[in-house]
Amino acid sequence: MLQLIAGRAGSLVARRATLALTPSCARMASNAHRDVTSHEGTEAVDMSRPMYWDRLDTPLPDKLYKDKLSAADMSLKEKEKGPWSQLTNQEKIALYRLSFHQTYAEMNQPKSEWKTVVGGIFFFVGFTGLVVWWQRVFVYPPRPRTFDDEWQAKQIQRMLDMRINPIEGFSSKWDYEKGQWK
Repeated sequence: MLQLIAGRAGSLVARRATLALTPSCARMASNAHRDVTSHEGTEAVDMSRPMYWDRLDTPLPDKLYKDKLSAADMSLKEKEKGPWSQLTNQEKIALYRLSFHQTYAEMNQPKSEWKTVVGGIFFFVGFTGLVVWWQRVFVYPPRPRTFDDEWQAKQIQRMLDMRINPIEGFSSKWDYEKGQWK
């Protein structure tokens, strides 16, 4: 009995680990055309069966785009076995669409993904600005009075009155007779 429970728990952990460790491109092969095994409400992709995906680096997927053909598709497949010069361009395109979902030109079209990235960057920069503003208003103490221009002017006057460093320093640059900087 204990072996049976341990075996079931082990298989559950193995299925979840396999699903978590498979590459996302293989897991998301095709929404409508994937082999899915359902166990206890979870979906797992059977990686032992061939799958379809549109990728530039693999021009020929493991299986065709459409598995289940309608009557019109079947007649078109029969017509395909004959000379291709008798096929119209629309029929050739329909035959291509039976095997592939997208063309290379469609896969190479620019995506609007950059808009999402720029929007995310602006969102986080704005959020950071709000955090900095909040900290400035509610977290940091008010500026000390020693930063005020009035206070600094009084401090400079006090240093001049005390004649701080009169030979090479601060007071040496002040003309005491005229009451201005040299």
